[in-house]
Formats: sequence, C-alpha cells, structure tokens
Amino acid sequence: MTHEAVRPIIPREGWHVLHLYYHVDHAQWALYGDDEKRQAKTRLTELVQEIRATPDTHLLIFSVVSPKADLGFMLLTPDLHVANAYEKQLALSLGPEILSPTYSYLSQTESSEYTTTRGQYAAETLIGEKGLAEGTPEFEAALKEFDERMAHYLKHRLYPVLPDWPVICFYPMSKRRSGNDNWYSLGYEERRKLMAGHARVGRTYSGRILQLITGSTGLDEYEWGVTLLAKDTIDIKSIVYEMRFDEVSARYAEFGDFYIGLQLPLDVLFRRICL
Repeated sequence: MTHEAVRPIIPREGWHVLHLYYHVDHAQWALYGDDEKRQAKTRLTELVQEIRATPDTHLLIFSVVSPKADLGFMLLTPDLHVANAYEKQLALSLGPEILSPTYSYLSQTESSEYTTTRGQYAAETLIGEKGLAEGTPEFEAALKEFDERMAHYLKHRLYPVLPDWPVICFYPMSKRRSGNDNWYSLGYEERRKLMAGHARVGRTYSGRILQLITGSTGLDEYEWGVTLLAKDTIDIKSIVYEMRFDEVSARYAEFGDFYIGLQLPLDVLFRRICL
C-alpha cells in the first residue's frame, strides 16, 4: 500500500484500534453481474491480505449476529493515517454503494493506571501477605516471576495478537460521574482497590475469555472499548453477568450497545452474509 507523504501519527505506546460495522445493500448487490460480484469479492480478499501483511497490523473479520449490522472489522495498527486509509478502502471494497456504515468506534491500546507496580507487589503481597523477607532467595525469585509475568501482560495490553476464536463481543463503556456514584471523585487508592477486585473476577476466565480493554477518552463517545474473544457465548454471557455484581460495575459503569460477531474464513463469510 502506498501512503501519502504525511508524518505518521503513532502513539508513544500502543496501537490505534478501529471497530467498523456495515450493512450490505443487497438490492444494489443484486444489480451486479456475476463477473462484477467475483471482482468485488476478489478486491475485498486482496485488501484483507494486504492489510494483514502490513507490519504490526491486525485485522479481524466477522459476520455480525443480529440485524444491527451484517459485516464487521476490527483493525489494529500503530499509525492513525494507515488506520484511516484502510478504513476508507474497506468501506468501498465491494463497490461504492454496497457497504453502508452502521457503527464505528475508535480507541487505542493502553496500559492500566491500576496495574500493580513492582513496589506494591513486593510490599503488599510478598511481605504483607506471604511474609517473605526482602532480599531472601524466595523473595527475589517471586519478584523475578512477577517482573516476567507483568512484562508479558503489558505487551499483550499494548501490542496484542488476538486469536481466531470464533466469538467476538464488543461494547463501549464509561465510568459514571453523577452524585454519590462519581468514580472520579474517589481517591486513587480506593479506585485501585475496587479495580483489583474487578480484575480478580476476570482472571477466573483465563483460557476461556481473552479480554482487550482499549482507551477512547477524547477519541470517541465513551471512555473505553471492551473486546471479548471466546469459543462459546456462554463464557461471554457469564463474565459480563458476574462482573456486574462487582461494585466497579454495579455503581460506576455505564455501557453502550453490545455487538456479537462470528469470525469466519472469507469464503464462508461471503456465503453467510449472502454475497
């Protein structure tokens, strides 16, 4: 792909993320001849291959379950210009009147301000909970294991490689700012404590749910986008339900619409959305 000679817009850390949803205009598609239909599907196929061959760029494609949309894309890439260019090309890939946007969301991968630091882990967990003495072999081994685990965690948060698990769920959310339920009026330590409890629930779904939280404050309508990948819808339903009893969600969370999609090979996807 040849991009215009513009200065890249790449965050100091993390990647840009676009969720894109479209309806297919089947009336317009029916006007295409067989050759035009083949050419249109070939254009989209080649564009998908080009995007996926772009360094540090990932593209998930899915059929949307429900009439909210027909076709969905999740695009992750460092440069906002690249994201913008590919977004425009995807919208026109099947022809100028075939795909009409129904919903979109822009966010960025980010680390969490509530991530446990090395010092907090040493003081609160190793010394406070486990009773280890600083400087002992057991203490140093545990601290090394923590450093390795956190390096892996932060890399996944900022530069994720998402699996081809079949079910993808996306929804936006914000923290409430009203009356006694104003998240931003709480002190940092209280917020960190609440988020730690929230995270403990999430960890019980390890191996069943892959969760990616992306930040959108100043970029889109809500403050975060939440992407869940799973092999079974029951796990998505269960984790969202269970977390709603957590105080972070029960008192302080505001949610947007939920979008459920199914990742499919392109040939299957074309048949699924009746192209």
